[in-house]
Amino acid sequence: MSASDAPPCIAFDGHRLIAAGTLAEVALATRRAIDAGAEGPVLVFDQHSGRPVELDLRGSQEEVLARLPVPETDEEEPAPRGPGRPKLGVVAREVTLLPRHWDWLASQPGGASATLRRLVEDARRTHRERDAARIAGEAVDRFMTAMTGNLPGHEEASRAFWRRERERFMHVTDAWPADVREHVRRLATRAWQATVAG
Repeated sequence: MSASDAPPCIAFDGHRLIAAGTLAEVALATRRAIDAGAEGPVLVFDQHSGRPVELDLRGSQEEVLARLPVPETDEEEPAPRGPGRPKLGVVAREVTLLPRHWDWLASQPGGASATLRRLVEDARRTHRERDAARIAGEAVDRFMTAMTGNLPGHEEASRAFWRRERERFMHVTDAWPADVREHVRRLATRAWQATVAG
């Protein structure tokens, strides 16, 4: 996956919107804003997850674009074939289970690793909507923590969001700076819609 496949981003200079769009567009617009004397703090967020995006904005535009972070993908890349067994790209990590869990896993067709992979894939399919609602809610929480934590009504707005009190949430956020208010409302609406769908 390339940087051009990254989820859309949004950048702020303090509470003022700099740009929203592709990672490349936002990175270049952010660079221009800093060069023009942005007061800061300048923050860039992934619009889907609400996570901050770290950008190295030094150098020419081409250098900035060359250093854009490449998003991770869960798609398996084709393994290079060579002598012996091909590398599958499987990552080993420690898993802690009780003896009865290990016994059950060992008795399954394909062994423990294959069974765990099947269980994870089944859970991903079964809980897709619920996971989407959780992720959308976490995006609101992350963005609000970073951008509205010092604004009046932050705690009340957060409670209203998690209680799905839409009118209260809209009322409390009315006094917030327009760019931040509109983005947090978009995130909240998406989260509420995902909750209904899930």
